[in-house]
Amino acid sequence: MRVAIVHYWFVGMRGGEKVIEALCELFPQADIFTHVYRPDAVSPVIRRHKVSTSFIGRLPAAHRLYKSYLPLMPMALENLDLRGYDLVISSESGPAKGIVPPADAVHICYCHSPMRYIWNMFHDYRERSGFLTRMMMPPIAHYIRNWDAASASRVDHFVSNSKTVARRVQSYYRRDSDVIFPPVDTAAFRPVETSELEDYYLMVGELVSYKRPDLAVEAFNRTGRKLVIIGGGEMFAKVKAMAGPTVSVLGPQPFSALQHHYARCRALVFPGEEDFGIVPVEAMASGRPVIAYGRGGATETVIADRTGVFFQTQSVEAIIDAIERLEKTDIDPSAITAHAAGFGKEVFTEKMRAYVERRVHEKSMQA
Repeated sequence: MRVAIVHYWFVGMRGGEKVIEALCELFPQADIFTHVYRPDAVSPVIRRHKVSTSFIGRLPAAHRLYKSYLPLMPMALENLDLRGYDLVISSESGPAKGIVPPADAVHICYCHSPMRYIWNMFHDYRERSGFLTRMMMPPIAHYIRNWDAASASRVDHFVSNSKTVARRVQSYYRRDSDVIFPPVDTAAFRPVETSELEDYYLMVGELVSYKRPDLAVEAFNRTGRKLVIIGGGEMFAKVKAMAGPTVSVLGPQPFSALQHHYARCRALVFPGEEDFGIVPVEAMASGRPVIAYGRGGATETVIADRTGVFFQTQSVEAIIDAIERLEKTDIDPSAITAHAAGFGKEVFTEKMRAYVERRVHEKSMQA
């Protein structure tokens, strides 16, 4: 069986690329198609595969300015030659599913989310953009929305990375989808003895507005509790300027430092709404509870009063209340770790393998 994997772009190793890595291990013979490819930015597992780029990858400064070429990506996808492939798996968050698959191939789309910048977060992105971009976004987004919705008909089966995303797929594409949680390398994290725990809370992730690091900083400024923040991003300077004497903004850190801080924090603070959210699972794999906003993917991974607590409004007061509730809650680290294991890479691989085999068999029976 000839397999093609289509991913929007390879410029780093985030959640979407971790899914591709797992698919590469599942289908070692697969060829990869993408818009932009930086070999130095991805894992050896991905580099072992043949990677072909659309014409976007040959445009000026594409490795940096790839998002600026979004209006050209529908045409670029449709120009990719997928003749001869029996199975096409597209990885959707940026445009990827809009390829033209062979008529007799099975096309499965693993959806991290319908494109946020034209659908559910359009106004957030536009609000943060410069004047010229704000003026151009409405007509461009209108055109891409129409194409994006139409291209959903080229997908045989949708798989969503959470129930939260499945609801968006139904809302925007009018398509049902099965849910298979993305792979988390839970085996890479370990809890420590109680004697090694330290007196700080932790926030991990890219510092962008929708993740609401500002709320976390203000909550810990007010209470005088210690907070450690790991991650860079467009809000790094603002967050560092906001930080009081008990808030440490470390910026990006090596993986070993991340493991260390996960395992020793009192709890992870997760004030944003995510499609799935790998960070809370990594914290739980380290045996630590999560204080999370009660919307989005965290509601599907965190169990209230067992592996963490939720707050229902994105406000400083709600976060402080959740911290105080957690400090009065009896949490069992071993139960947290056991729960996190259900989101491991092996679980994803087995579920995805069974799903693909079933869909390919169904197609062969129709032939």
